[in-house]
Amino acid sequence: MIIGVPKEIKNNENRVSLTPAGAAEMIKYGHTVYVQHTAGMGSGFEDKEFEAAGATILPTIEEVYKIAEMIIKVKEPIESEYALIREGQLVYTYFHFASCEPLTHAMIKQKGVCLAYETVELDDRSLPLLVPMSEVAGRMSIQEGAKYLEKLFGGRGVLMGGVAGVPPAKVLVIGGGIVGTEAAKMAAGLGADVTIMDVNLKRLRYLDDVMPANVKTMMSNEYNIRHMVQSHDVIVGAVLIPGAVAPNLVTKDMLPTMQKGTVLVDVAIDQGGCIETTYPTTHDNPVFEIDGVIHYSVANMPGAVPRTSTLALTNATLPYAIKLANKGWKTACKEDPALKLGLNIVDGQVVYQGVSEAFDLPYCDVDKVLV
Repeated sequence: MIIGVPKEIKNNENRVSLTPAGAAEMIKYGHTVYVQHTAGMGSGFEDKEFEAAGATILPTIEEVYKIAEMIIKVKEPIESEYALIREGQLVYTYFHFASCEPLTHAMIKQKGVCLAYETVELDDRSLPLLVPMSEVAGRMSIQEGAKYLEKLFGGRGVLMGGVAGVPPAKVLVIGGGIVGTEAAKMAAGLGADVTIMDVNLKRLRYLDDVMPANVKTMMSNEYNIRHMVQSHDVIVGAVLIPGAVAPNLVTKDMLPTMQKGTVLVDVAIDQGGCIETTYPTTHDNPVFEIDGVIHYSVANMPGAVPRTSTLALTNATLPYAIKLANKGWKTACKEDPALKLGLNIVDGQVVYQGVSEAFDLPYCDVDKVLV
């Protein structure tokens, strides 16, 4: 199969979808890899490293899309890329369709095969291609929360870990999945007073067992959230419903009850956000303020640490990419139920229920497109 690796062009997106080592693995299986000039530079991988691995460098993004049967990306295509996607071309990336109607309609129009990292799901309901970036984003949420908690950036001027005789910051994490767990661990490591909330009592019991003593667990519901946001310095939104829009758990009317300089970090912004007042921001302009509350809602948080993120992402996505290339997407998805769940839009048809429901679009059973 002919594999194309375009350069990411979303604002401050420095990750690349394939490392030189990953390219070498694809080539080992007999596939051809084309990489756009400087695609890996933001992550510290030079063109010569890809060439040494056996890949061919192409000067423009148009040439990569034109020649490739399978496009491997990190982030969803942006508007300038829509027309480059051909009918029947496999695009393997994070799409987050349910949070972006224009992207959804564009991919329906282009009739490509859209296989989304974020909905590839194993039997145990885990999301193997979302885990590495969720780990990065969860840990980063605390780094960013600590920074914007500083008075210089509009925060309350509270040190995460406090000092002798002065209490630490209070951190509330809403959601006990990968993002929330990593956020709680990082905040606890800095010495903060942490509470992590979830709707799953079994998950809370597990977290209660494994977390350090400065992390408490609490059942997530509107009453508890409304009460807790009034006294916490950093609030991390870490809720995910695979392939669907995130629910608004922190609502606009809660903001006036918060302390001035509270920092909200909405890691769920890729899926529409779980904090009602957030909207996607960029690394260039990451925060905004409403009612004296600082909002951080960068849609590609891991892009700020591209070296770590690229290596972690390729570790997870490469085995599936090899399977797709070796067998073709139809056979690979027929044989692997996890990959089949990754299919969102195929030949102009929505084949993922969450996307169909988000925009009231006709739904086509995925098995029909695999015939």
